[in-house]
Amino acid sequence: MKICAIICEFNPFHNGHKYLIEQAKEKTGCDAVLCIMSGNFTQRGEIAIIDKFERAKHAVLGGADIVVELPSLFATAPAEIFALGAVKIISSCPDIEWLAFGTEIGTEEEFNSTASALINESKEFKNALKDHLKEGKSYAKARLETLQELNIEGVKLELLSKSNSILGVEYAKAVLSNSSSIKLVPIQRKGSDFTDQDLRENYSSATAIKLALQKGDVKGVKKNVPPYVFSSLKFKQENNFKNYIVYSLLARPTKELAGILDCTEGLENRIKAFLNDNMDYDTLIEKVSSRRYTLARIKRIFLSNLLGIFEKDVREGLKEDLYIKILAVKYDKMNDLLPSLCRSKYPLITRSSDRKNLNEKQDEFIEFDEFCNDVYRLITGIAPQTKMVFV
Repeated sequence: MKICAIICEFNPFHNGHKYLIEQAKEKTGCDAVLCIMSGNFTQRGEIAIIDKFERAKHAVLGGADIVVELPSLFATAPAEIFALGAVKIISSCPDIEWLAFGTEIGTEEEFNSTASALINESKEFKNALKDHLKEGKSYAKARLETLQELNIEGVKLELLSKSNSILGVEYAKAVLSNSSSIKLVPIQRKGSDFTDQDLRENYSSATAIKLALQKGDVKGVKKNVPPYVFSSLKFKQENNFKNYIVYSLLARPTKELAGILDCTEGLENRIKAFLNDNMDYDTLIEKVSSRRYTLARIKRIFLSNLLGIFEKDVREGLKEDLYIKILAVKYDKMNDLLPSLCRSKYPLITRSSDRKNLNEKQDEFIEFDEFCNDVYRLITGIAPQTKMVFV
């Protein structure tokens, strides 16, 4: 069986995601599309607006054949770790031949050559990068300017200037790091940019859709998501997520905060200093963020602190054997797909009793995902599903 993978969040699943799946099937001629999806908390440092099983169901209704969960340790991490965790799992499955992703620009060759150049960082590159970081620039900006200065062969600079193409480069780096034979399939995005906050006709970003939900723009949202997603959405949704974030920052000692994923360069002191006079989440985010410390990075740090995700645990997790946990599957493809995924070197999890097949570390990862489910339920007041969904 020939499978194409897509790494995703689907928060929420929208028309652009449906288009991506359709294009992945058309360009690869695959027998099935497997989506590896974030759970109830996301890479943008946010709580998912719909629980993971429902989002997985939407993906299958939208054309995917099976959805597996990206463990929370990686799903809430910066782009490099997010990509490494996902690619580590899909690379374990011999029947997965392609990795498709949406991007603003770029060909397979350009992504591979850029990734190859970035993996092999020279001493000159590292020193120049350090100088740019000292000037107060974000890592992404400092890296781009360093590459512009050094004019490194094989790097297509434009790939490092857009959200989705940056993530595509990280996918390419992860494939190379895993010595994987998976082929990249870049697919031109249709509609607005990932960070676009304005609703467009039919193809808007998830960011714009979530903002429209908060504003109660029923008509605008309805145009941009399939009917089965629209019926699951809640307008002007409020929960205690932001208050829990602030409380967890208050409760975490400064020395411990320094060990949270991506909380480096003395950021723990900056956070604690602003926290004293800014206990409103939005105000605190605005104060802590800067030209160097991006909004997305700070939100991820805050979320990681809430969930207790420490840098050392994530780094160790990348070295361990993982697992393949199914969230949803198309019923008429199940008898082909499950045996195919059983060929992975990692155990397949379709029910709670499958945990007996896990080693101690794998079981810890599953237990942490269940903890994240409990936190989601505590914050939202909604008990998420716990069993694989057949569609």
